Amino acid sequence: MATSVEIIEFRVPTENNKTLFVWNITARMSEEETYIYLMKIFSEFGLLYSIRVCRNAAVAEAGYYAIVKFFSSRDASRAQIKCDKQVLFQEVPLKVRLCTKQKGYLQLGRGLNSVKCQDVANHYLGFNGWSKRIVMIQNISGFEDMEEEDAEKGTEAEPDAKSLKYLSVIEIQLHKHGLCSRGVGVAEEKLQNPNDPLEIAMMTGKIQKFAVQKALSDAFQKILLVVLENGKVAAEYSSVREDAVDCLSEEELQGLIQRNIDAGNEYRL
Repeated sequence: MATSVEIIEFRVPTENNKTLFVWNITARMSEEETYIYLMKIFSEFGLLYSIRVCRNAAVAEAGYYAIVKFFSSRDASRAQIKCDKQVLFQEVPLKVRLCTKQKGYLQLGRGLNSVKCQDVANHYLGFNGWSKRIVMIQNISGFEDMEEEDAEKGTEAEPDAKSLKYLSVIEIQLHKHGLCSRGVGVAEEKLQNPNDPLEIAMMTGKIQKFAVQKALSDAFQKILLVVLENGKVAAEYSSVREDAVDCLSEEELQGLIQRNIDAGNEYRL
C-alpha cells in the first residue's frame, strides 16, 4: 500500500486545506481571551502559522469568528474533525470547517520570516536536527552611490555614507539528511546623522541582524520537508534558480561577491 506523504515548505501557508474557519464563538470573553483559548486547543493538533480572531458583522449576533492556519493539511483535517460541534471552552459548541474560499490568498505564499522558519525546522527536524552558521557579513555601503558619481564625473569618488548596507550569507545544515543550503540577505537603512559615530555603531548591529535574518529565511526557502504518514521526515533541496552561493567554496564566494561589488551589480548570487 502506498504511503501518503505531505510536502511542507518554508512559506506562508495559503491552501484551503490548511485553513480552518471557526465560528459560533460567543461574546462572553474578550478577543484576547478567545485567542488564548483557541491557541491552546488547536496547537495540540500541530504547528500553527497563525490565528486571527475577528468580531462578527454588526448585523449578526454578537460574538467572534476565527481563521486558523496550519502548516500541515493533515493537522488541519484532524483539528476540524475533532473540534467541530464540540463544547470546548464555552457553553455552546464551536463550528469548524475547512475553508473553501480565501480572498487575497490565491497567490503563491511568500517566504516565512526567520523566526517562523526556525519554528518549522524545530517542529519537524528537532532542535538538534539542524544548525546554522554565518559564512560572511560584509559592509557594502555606498558602492552604488560611488558608481553613479563615477559615471557622471568620470572620476573616482569615495563612498557616500548616507545609509548603511550589509550583505550576509548564512549556511544551514540538516545533519541527519546530509543536506546543506545557503542563503543571501541584504539589509539597508538610512542614517539620520552620517557623521555621528554612536548612531553608526548602533545602526550597524541592527542592520547586520536584519541581513542575517533575511539570509536565514532565503536558505530555508530552498528546502522541502517530506513528511510521511507515520511522522518520519525527509528533506530535499529544491531551488527554482541556480544558486552559485550553494556551489562555491567560501573563498570563491568571497571573490564573486567582491567582483559584484566592484562592478556595481545587484547582489543576487
